[in-house]
Amino acid sequence: MGKYKGMGLKDALGWLFSLVMVLSLVSCQKEIGYDVLIVGGSASGTTAGLQASRMGANTLIVEETPWLGGMLTSAGVSAIDGNYKLPSGLFGEFRDSLVAHYGSAEALKTGWVSNVLFEPSVGNAIFQRMAKAEKHLSVWHNAKFLSAEKTMKGWAVTVKKDGEKQVIQTKVLIDATELGDVAKYCGVKYDIGMEARAISGEEIAPEEANDIIQDLTYVMILKDYGVDKTISKPASYDPSFFYCTAQSDNCTDPKPGQVLWSADQMIRYGQLPNNKYMINWPIEGNDYYVNIIEMDDDARAEALEKAKQFSLCYLYYLQTELGFSTFDLADDEFPTVDKFPFIPYHRESRRIHGLVRFNVNHVSKPFDQAEALYRTGIAVGDYPIDHHHNRYPEWETLPDLHFYPVPSYNLPLGALIPKDVEGLIVGEKSISVSNLLNGSTRLQPVVLQIGQAAGVLAALAVKMSVNPSEVPVRMVQQQLLENDAYLMPYVDVTKQDASFKAVQRIGATGIIKGKGQNVGWENLTFFYPDSMLTAQEFKDGLSDIYPGITFDFAGHVVTVEEVLQLVNHLSSEADSTANVALAEALWAESSFGVFGLQEVITRAQCAVILDRMVDPFSNVPINHSGQFLND
Repeated sequence: MGKYKGMGLKDALGWLFSLVMVLSLVSCQKEIGYDVLIVGGSASGTTAGLQASRMGANTLIVEETPWLGGMLTSAGVSAIDGNYKLPSGLFGEFRDSLVAHYGSAEALKTGWVSNVLFEPSVGNAIFQRMAKAEKHLSVWHNAKFLSAEKTMKGWAVTVKKDGEKQVIQTKVLIDATELGDVAKYCGVKYDIGMEARAISGEEIAPEEANDIIQDLTYVMILKDYGVDKTISKPASYDPSFFYCTAQSDNCTDPKPGQVLWSADQMIRYGQLPNNKYMINWPIEGNDYYVNIIEMDDDARAEALEKAKQFSLCYLYYLQTELGFSTFDLADDEFPTVDKFPFIPYHRESRRIHGLVRFNVNHVSKPFDQAEALYRTGIAVGDYPIDHHHNRYPEWETLPDLHFYPVPSYNLPLGALIPKDVEGLIVGEKSISVSNLLNGSTRLQPVVLQIGQAAGVLAALAVKMSVNPSEVPVRMVQQQLLENDAYLMPYVDVTKQDASFKAVQRIGATGIIKGKGQNVGWENLTFFYPDSMLTAQEFKDGLSDIYPGITFDFAGHVVTVEEVLQLVNHLSSEADSTANVALAEALWAESSFGVFGLQEVITRAQCAVILDRMVDPFSNVPINHSGQFLND
């Protein structure tokens, strides 16, 4: 028996039994290959899968629940916050699908927290329909991530589907989980909680770092049944937690600055179509503080059950104290035994160390930073910084971040790419962003766009046979533009405008810059397409991308002829006569009106000429920090 000579019968039988068990285990682990594997059918995971598959990448989404859409659907947060004037890419497509389902945009304005409210089950049905329409996309539901190992060609990822382990070989892996669990397993460095002011450089950050995250919420979708539906009193019920959730004689000590709405206004906050109500009430409602990020599965389940019971206590309070006895959990939304969503609403996650770290300063003053991250934008957002900390026991010690105003902004590509782990892209709320700014980038429209950008990046990496970090920034941005996405958050040049793509591309170079403003509750950025272009701002923008250029303008404002002379200067082989003819054709194509060389040029007109005749967007590449890579 060779090496087994002298082995006792008992030992030999034991060895043979172990060998059989190993071989049996290996045989049970089926192997299958995909170009792109997305762990998590979350908001970003769903759009990543749709986009990567539309670009021809053989793509798989593995998701633990039976639904797609994450926080929008599986968590029940079916009220979209922000981006009403920025319907970028797949977010816009999803919103259009909601309009088509309910009959009009007005039909979505059922509550006052949002202009886009819908039933979670409808959102899931739309995402499922979109996924099934893609021939290159597969979805595994009820599948749990177990492990990921780096290979020569990508990753070997083990998942458990329907009780059976399967190994998936993939070229590019995307972490679209709610808490960044895949990134942690793969060895990505990350942060949890608030950075110190000295680290982030944000003036509103705390003096010292902490590990405090935002409250989570077990959202409830209620329905008015018209008859008494009061539930049994929960064992942990304490009404004092909710005394100041609405106007009440019991609310004798509201928190500073807290608005007390009437009970009727409170319940209509998240009113949905078809006589349903989303209960995700931030004012002493069903927000719940617990940090489960680093817990194991069992500890997480135990902690989340307490969060769910807290929401039940709130339901009981609504029924017995505020007069909503006919309201109860909807029986036609979630196919769960307890009628609760599949998952809670996680507002915060691990935040990876990416190629760049996006923070409040990049948003508030994008053109004054050492890193010109605005040039690398792949998603746009316009929601203020909104943190939920009222259920944290020492909430008063934290910065006041309730609707802290910022201009609208774009989010950089490098925030999705881990600094030290190749072949992995990170989405959802685990991107490389400061804790404070996460209070805006966590919102649904932004996360949907993050997923779309992740899908573009993954598909291009596969097509080019390179790591995601090696895909040119401009290539990702151009692909997004071709898929109706925004790179720059301009509200005054819409996708319907003939100059939209040119303005987006030139804006992303910084040659012509927009201006952010806070208008009431709105955070907006304007390009001012019909305004004249001043010589000084044009010189400043040109000097960044063409540092050696010397070109003088005759007056305070720039004329069409001067821009065409500049085009000749930048394109030494250009035919000046042909350029004039091309410019005149562009005027007609863009509906700019009468063409004249001595006319003062507008910002949009200049963007169109530069984009078509010089194409600085494509011809002068950038790195992930937004620096130009001039020859």
